[in-house]
Amino acid sequence: MNTKKILIICLGILLLAVVVTYLIFSTEPTASSEGATKQTAMLVNVVEAEGGDFRPVIEATGMVQPVEDVMLSPQVSGQVIRRSPEFIPGGFVQKGAVLLQIDPSDFRNTLELRKSDLLQAKTDLNMEMGRQEVAEQDLELAGLDSLSENQRSLVLRRPQLDAIKARVKAAEAAVAQAELLLSRTTIRAPFDAHILSQNVTVGSQVAPGDELGRLVGSEQYWITLTVPVDKLQWLSFPKSDDETGSTVEIRNSGWPSGVSRTGYLDKQVGALDDQTRLARVLVRIIDPLAREDTTDTERELIIGGFVEAEVQAREIENVVRLNRDYLRTNQTVWVNEDGELSIRKVDIILTDAQYVYISDGLQQGEKVVTTNLSVVSEGVKLRTEGSGNTSENTNEEEPNREE
Repeated sequence: MNTKKILIICLGILLLAVVVTYLIFSTEPTASSEGATKQTAMLVNVVEAEGGDFRPVIEATGMVQPVEDVMLSPQVSGQVIRRSPEFIPGGFVQKGAVLLQIDPSDFRNTLELRKSDLLQAKTDLNMEMGRQEVAEQDLELAGLDSLSENQRSLVLRRPQLDAIKARVKAAEAAVAQAELLLSRTTIRAPFDAHILSQNVTVGSQVAPGDELGRLVGSEQYWITLTVPVDKLQWLSFPKSDDETGSTVEIRNSGWPSGVSRTGYLDKQVGALDDQTRLARVLVRIIDPLAREDTTDTERELIIGGFVEAEVQAREIENVVRLNRDYLRTNQTVWVNEDGELSIRKVDIILTDAQYVYISDGLQQGEKVVTTNLSVVSEGVKLRTEGSGNTSENTNEEEPNREE
C-alpha cells in the first residue's frame, strides 16, 4: 500500500511539471521580424592611383672586381738586387714606377759583346764595299761587255756583299735583343696600381713564370650585377667612350646609413650566370679606393666584396604607378568604385623594388583598396572613414514583439 501511494505521488509531481512547462512556453511572447535585412558596408582604406612619367629603380646585387688585374712575373732570370719600398701589400704605385731590379751585370756584358759583333760586321761591310768598287773599275778597264748577268755579279763580288749585309742585320738584331733583355731586368708597374700581394724580396732568385706579386688598377673597378633578362630593355648602356650609362647607387651593409658610391652602367656581359640564369652587367666605379676624396665621406670598395645596387632605369611614359603591396593575386587590383568593390585585371609593364607600373586596367586618380578583405567578390559594398556611407537596406524594419 505504501508503494502504490509513493508511485501515485511521483506521477502527480511529474504531471504537474509537464503542465507548468507547457504553460511557460505557450504564454512566452514571440517576436517576428519582417524585412530585417541590414547590410553594413566594409570599412576600407584607399589610395589614389598615381599617373604620369616615372623612372623605375631596379635593385640588384653584385660583386666587386678590378678592371686591370695582373700577376707580376719576370721575363728574365736572375737575382733581385733591389725592391721598391712601395712594393708591399696595400701599397700604391704610379705607372712606370720601378718595383724590382734584377742583377743586370750578365745582360750588360752580353750587350757589349753584341755591340762588338755589330761593329765588326759593319767594318767588314765597309771593306767589302771597297773591294766592290775596285772590281767595278777592273771590269770597266777590261771591257768585258759580253759577260752574262750572273758572271758580272760574280766578278763584282755581289754575293759577298749580300752576305756581309746579312751579317750586319743579324748583328743589329742581336744588339736589339740584348738591349731588350737588359731592360727587362728592371720590373716596372704597368699601370697605376694597388699592390695586393708581394712574394719576393732582395736576394730572391727569380725566373720566368715565377709569381712576384699581384697588382690591380687603382683608377677604376667593375661591379658585376645580376639582373632579370626582362629588365635589360629598361637599362641604358654607353655607345661610345664619351657617353655614360644608367646611374647606379652602390651600398654596402658595412657602411654607415646613407653612405653610398655612384657608378654607371658600362657593359652587358653576353652570357647568363650559370647558376641563377640571370643576365650580367658591369658597373664602372671611378676612384674605387676613394683616394681622391677630400671630404672623407666616400668608402673604399673591396675586391671580392658583395654590394647592393640601385640602377636608375629609363623613363616610362604615360603609366600608372602603384605600390607593389597593393597588387593582388593574378595581377589584379581592388578598386573602390562608387562604394562597391571592383576587381581589376591590370597589364604590368615593369615591377621594381617598390612599385608596379601599369599600362592598362587602372586609371589615374582611381581609389585603390589597401585593406586586406575577408570577403572578396565583385560588387561587395565598401565605405571609407568619414564617408558616412553604411550601405544599409532602406527596407529595414524594427523587429516586432508579440506578448
